[in-house]
Amino acid sequence: MRARKIGIVAFALLAGVATSCTGDAAEPAPSQGTPSAPSASDGSTAGVPALRVEEVAGGLEHGWDLGFLPHGRILVTERPARFKLIDDGAVSEVRADLSDVYVAGEGGLMGMVVHPDFERSRQFTTCQTHQENGQAVDVRLVTWTLSEDGTSASRVRDLLTGLPINDSGRHSGCRPTIAQDGALLVGTGDIAEDPTIPQDRTSLGGKVLRIDLRTGEGLPDNPFASSANANERRVYTYGHRNVQGVAVRPGSGQVFTSEHGPTGFDEMNRSQAGANYGWDPSQGGTVDFYDEDVPMTDLERFPDAVSPLWTSGETSTEAPSGAAFLSGEQWGALDGRLAVVALRGQKVLLFQLNEQGTEVTDLALPKELNNSYGRLRGVRTGPDGALYITTSEGSDDKLLRVTPA
Repeated sequence: MRARKIGIVAFALLAGVATSCTGDAAEPAPSQGTPSAPSASDGSTAGVPALRVEEVAGGLEHGWDLGFLPHGRILVTERPARFKLIDDGAVSEVRADLSDVYVAGEGGLMGMVVHPDFERSRQFTTCQTHQENGQAVDVRLVTWTLSEDGTSASRVRDLLTGLPINDSGRHSGCRPTIAQDGALLVGTGDIAEDPTIPQDRTSLGGKVLRIDLRTGEGLPDNPFASSANANERRVYTYGHRNVQGVAVRPGSGQVFTSEHGPTGFDEMNRSQAGANYGWDPSQGGTVDFYDEDVPMTDLERFPDAVSPLWTSGETSTEAPSGAAFLSGEQWGALDGRLAVVALRGQKVLLFQLNEQGTEVTDLALPKELNNSYGRLRGVRTGPDGALYITTSEGSDDKLLRVTPA
């Protein structure tokens, strides 16, 4: 078997991470090579500044994403198709017609962004799996309006439809984030069914999309903007397996993604417009089944594919999910680090990047969040500079607030 060629920096994470997984934690697959880069298992928590972790609210169920509203309120999406509003620790359900959401496996009500003009428009956009007559149809982006009192939400429009879906819900992941220039970036999964999807630029699965938040169309400066195919015009990067986190580096516009590999070989990548990230379970179209015994980044088949900035390697599976940057002097030595939360790994990974965003120079694992709160799903930086994290255990899930101690 070919050895997998890995990224610029690779770390084998701490031994002894939790091995049980459900839903979208990476699933078993054959061995695919051994990382040759330094291990982070020695001293990876040493010297990390102490953090304070507070429980903002409990009683959630698979909180997938969160957004910040005026007056300190926080809106949360729950995968079983519910909106929850958190106000000073009190949790209330937001009434909305979510009867068309296809809740199965990894699918349901997922990522969310609050619009930059929310104070005027009161709009936010979600990623959700869609059903008709009980049958899975697609994953779609839907724009909503929240009522003035926060008790209900009404559907405004289907912003983008046609993202592929698997009846099992596998690899439905859909994470939207607003870029520095106002574009809507959306990381998508490849549905783990049709092996041609990641490399097919006319499919919206296994991609990072870059679209207009108002129209859902591809932006005129996108890498494939001249294509005759509307979907291809929306594509920013392709060749992905299951993108779960998208984060924009403050002040730079640099975009980073976190992505599930098969067992092992999870990735963190720097997004480059028009680039191929090398996942191809179709083996160049030579097989008609979803073959996971291929390199996560296949540099033999695609010599120009982008190698990951970080990979968990062969022996560690983290199932990385949401991503966000720590920003502000209050973070001290951690200021500017990229925080990626992990489902199976049940931890937060804090990546220090060089100024160009081309290299990981350090990886810290804060002990306060290492196997302490179970599976971690969503993470966003709040207006107060704190890091907010949702857990995803499925029972009495939490919204956590993390600040320097």
